[in-house]
Amino acid sequence: MIHLGIIGTNWITDQFVEAAHQTKRYRLRAVYSRTLEKAEAFGKKYGEVLYETDLLRFFGLDEIDTVYIASPNSLHFEQAKQAILAGKHVIVEKPAFSTPKEMAEIIELASQKQVLFFEAARNIHEKSFQTVADFLPTKGAIIGANFTYMKYSSRYDAVLAGEEPNIFSPHFSGGALADLGVYTIYAALAWFGKPEGIHYFARKLSTGVDGIGTAVLRYPAFDVTIQTGKIVNANLRSEIYFDNGTLDLNAVNAIEEATFYGRSETDTQTLAVDAKANPMVEEANDFADVIENSTNPIQGKRYEEWVELARSVNETIYLMRKQADINFDADQE
Repeated sequence: MIHLGIIGTNWITDQFVEAAHQTKRYRLRAVYSRTLEKAEAFGKKYGEVLYETDLLRFFGLDEIDTVYIASPNSLHFEQAKQAILAGKHVIVEKPAFSTPKEMAEIIELASQKQVLFFEAARNIHEKSFQTVADFLPTKGAIIGANFTYMKYSSRYDAVLAGEEPNIFSPHFSGGALADLGVYTIYAALAWFGKPEGIHYFARKLSTGVDGIGTAVLRYPAFDVTIQTGKIVNANLRSEIYFDNGTLDLNAVNAIEEATFYGRSETDTQTLAVDAKANPMVEEANDFADVIENSTNPIQGKRYEEWVELARSVNETIYLMRKQADINFDADQE
């Protein structure tokens, strides 16, 4: 049984804890929050749970061996570092870290301390995502792709009112690319590898981060166009183009439908995808497989692939930000 401690008491943490408990491989043992009231309000439905408002005491708890971090983006690095130094495995919500320097330091530190670091990029752990990955080599040559993930954030109303909520603040490493675009970048790099060229065209908000943007990832034989945003809703689907047809996806952040349309009307193939009610169950199971079997060569290889993919995604997003002149406080550290 994996003994879980959590940082962050928002909806995504609740969804992860519920998913973790569904696997029957985790037990929530401790909740950290800056206020005891918030910690207790979050944890009371999960039975006997410890509550802490001091991070050092929280990381020192013998009752936990794994920490799930879902605090504001800019806090991830220091919290993950403290957890690893305390001998805990860490699961860090995407985007795990703000810069390649932070990512490299955490990967190296985790290796030194013989603990595990996972970036919670949920979509790449879904069986539907792997179904698409397995399908791609069975068709003709890929000649292009379009991925879209844009969703209006209620926090944007505060920006329009002259405020600066965390998710739209460079002080907290926010913006559309960091929050939603990361899913599309993960999809592109997991399916196609690291691009040889990157171009990001962003519309910056008054706060200094991107509200909406378009990216082009250039590969040797094709381009992937990405649209992301937090100030509009998009109803566009995502597509991968082959020289003999098109794979139509409802999305790449959570694949619920996938159909290949060939050149002829009779050449149609619907992929068997199975989206879970709680989309975090599959990643929780994947992480548990590695935590419980870290010396198994197969699980060790999976873990190394996830870590290197996380590193590549982080580097790609960093370069995209710099192209768009989006600067975080973390860049100066």
